[in-house]
Amino acid sequence: MPRILIVEDEQHLADGLRFNLEAEGHAVETVGDGEAALDKLLVKTSKKHGGRFDCVVLDVMLPGKDGFSVAQELRLAGNYVPVLMLTARGRSEDVLRGFESGADDYLPKPFDLKILMARVAGLLRRKRWIQDANGALTSKSEKSAPESENIFSFSGRSFDFNLLELRVGKKSYPLTLMEAQLLRYLAERNGRPVSRKSILEDVWGLHEDTDTRAIDNFIVRLRRYLEDDPAEPRHLVTVRGVGYKFVSSPAENS
Repeated sequence: MPRILIVEDEQHLADGLRFNLEAEGHAVETVGDGEAALDKLLVKTSKKHGGRFDCVVLDVMLPGKDGFSVAQELRLAGNYVPVLMLTARGRSEDVLRGFESGADDYLPKPFDLKILMARVAGLLRRKRWIQDANGALTSKSEKSAPESENIFSFSGRSFDFNLLELRVGKKSYPLTLMEAQLLRYLAERNGRPVSRKSILEDVWGLHEDTDTRAIDNFIVRLRRYLEDDPAEPRHLVTVRGVGYKFVSSPAENS
């Protein structure tokens, strides 16, 4: 039975969400502030991809620590439980800040209950895919299996789209869903410049007039994982006046 944590200080809303999610067969707990949420989520038994909860519905406007701080502390602690963030009227700045903090999806208030339920179901499916993929990996022998279409390898690096994991040498970096979607979008257009407008619309579903600094911040983070020298990027290259370009084999493009 999937376990969901609702972090919402409006009691009537929290109770309503709990009632409907429990009716769908989920086990639900509610808390009303950010500190209480972190107490439940960052327990010693928490595991890499989320610990005892399978999904978190997290309001931005909370007493004490806001939703952005909660999501950021979760990711810094290595907890990658899927997070659906509830934002104020879908303001673009809230959405982008939520993604920067580590949220996996967002929904503006007021929202349609059916849409929220569908978003939660989608995040739970992703959690199951990750768990199934992990189980498949640990059950295999040490012989290397053929690379699947969900693993993209380049220059001694590999990105597993199922596990949302980037491997560079012996190091492994778990990515949030938004980081993973951005990297995949760029990698699928290997060698071609991609505009910030395209990233906003195709990856995040935002309008082109949105502040694009969040994209730049995501690129900076990905460069820390991907590049030998993030100050001199060779894989995630800036295309002046346009956006960015992913280059799988820099030597061939020099």
